[in-house]
Amino acid sequence: MISTCPNPIKIVIAELLAMEPNFAIVGRAADGDAALDIVRAHRPDILLSDIEMPGHTGLELAQMIAAETPSTAVVIVTTFARPGYLARAQSAGVRGYLLKDAPVDDLTAAIRTVAAGGHAIPAELAAAAWEIGRDPLTDRERDTLRLAEQGLSNKDIARRLNLSPGTVRNYLSDAASKLGAANRIEAGRTARANGWL
Repeated sequence: MISTCPNPIKIVIAELLAMEPNFAIVGRAADGDAALDIVRAHRPDILLSDIEMPGHTGLELAQMIAAETPSTAVVIVTTFARPGYLARAQSAGVRGYLLKDAPVDDLTAAIRTVAAGGHAIPAELAAAAWEIGRDPLTDRERDTLRLAEQGLSNKDIARRLNLSPGTVRNYLSDAASKLGAANRIEAGRTARANGWL
């Protein structure tokens, strides 16, 4: 939930990055849609993005940018230290993945590494991703679990996804089975905890 406060929150990180040698901030965006517009207009070397934000998510942005502007590398800076998010980010073409509590020096080093054609991922997160393995869910199973998390019935999920209720039941059952969950609620929690939703 986004809370509102009477005074805007001031953020300094962009200015810190702008002070780095050979760094130029060419745009700032409040949401994924604005970020995509800036990338299209300026074709930067790097886009710093979060995973969850209004408009396009960071992962959706990464996929679109990989298709439209492959010379722009995406670096995710997020609070989500979940291995599943890392795996999904890598699948989307993200080249760097850092946590927001990382020191600014780590961020600048990651930007330089990615700009030089490398990848930047915290070792402990990469190890955790290796341990849990890859996301076992299909896109449809993920879609049905997300809607089930919202408390929708199979019938309502079926209407939203243009499927039959029986097909929805099968997707939810398959997802629960793959995740070793007793029911759809437990499956949703497990998938969310691993960053697969």
